[in-house]
Amino acid sequence: MAGSGPAAGSLTRAIQAGLTGTGIPSLTAGVQRLMAAYRSGEIPASPVMASRADAAAYAAYRMPATVAASAAALRAVLLSLPDWRPSSLLDFGAGTGGCAWAAASELADLRAVTLLEQSADAIRLGQAIFAGSGSQVLQSASWRPWRLTSGEAAALAGQQADVATAAYLLGELAAAQQAALVTLAMAAAPAVLLVEPGTPAGHRRILTARDQLLAAGYRIAAPCPHELACPLAVEGDWCHFGARVQRSAVHRQVKGAELAYEDEKFSYVAAIRATGAVPELPAGRVVRRPQQRKGLVLLDLCAADGRSRRELVSKSQGEPYRRARKTSWGDRWDG
Repeated sequence: MAGSGPAAGSLTRAIQAGLTGTGIPSLTAGVQRLMAAYRSGEIPASPVMASRADAAAYAAYRMPATVAASAAALRAVLLSLPDWRPSSLLDFGAGTGGCAWAAASELADLRAVTLLEQSADAIRLGQAIFAGSGSQVLQSASWRPWRLTSGEAAALAGQQADVATAAYLLGELAAAQQAALVTLAMAAAPAVLLVEPGTPAGHRRILTARDQLLAAGYRIAAPCPHELACPLAVEGDWCHFGARVQRSAVHRQVKGAELAYEDEKFSYVAAIRATGAVPELPAGRVVRRPQQRKGLVLLDLCAADGRSRRELVSKSQGEPYRRARKTSWGDRWDG
């Protein structure tokens, strides 16, 4: 946990403080609109957060999930790059700041955060949420109105950071815009992290961005244990992971949910310029929830040789079995 990052458990309090004065009926209606838009899988014709009510609904419904998924991805990157110490972040399509919140929590040396967002209402709400974070790096973050247009490359000239991020943004863009965004991210930072929904469509967008990063000379840092073709890029399969999100009382109310938690499914890719550190990739990545039987653990892996396979780890194997029992979906696996 970063010393300048938000204290554990403060996200719920900060969101609630930022939503002061917003009624549950308004939030519920906004959440239903957002859920319908996300589930349609279509590129939105207008900004997702076109009003104050939309921004509030997004913060209540999507911000905790964005934080959880982004934090999980960053932890995987840190394991591949143990000496990586980014001090500055540039976040594209920041929304109310979920990805930056995760970075402030996970990156111990983070000191400067710049967030680019087209919705003025999202910026205002994000600033209010960050004000209640207890984090100096978030409270001093720079928010910039920004829209992905043909003029943005020039507008961002000279804007540099140690890491560029975009969480749940590619799905709001046409294919040409997605490529343009990845190009901007690569021009701005030696490390790039992209997060998308853990759906077949989200995985396809991540694979396209992965190809673009590799073609530009970037090295994959996570989650892939290789830089070969994805073995899960086949009909009926896709690579995704899960992050546990604890639902606040407001979250449960606006979604009409009973459970105190939900699992956010996400796909992602992180890459670093070839001139930087060489990522320490694992022998495999666990790409499904491990299955435990009596004296046996079944691990579905994406392996370093570019193939997917199932590994059976039995109790008779001793230490590997003990490690397998503690291994979770998305973890590295070195046998």
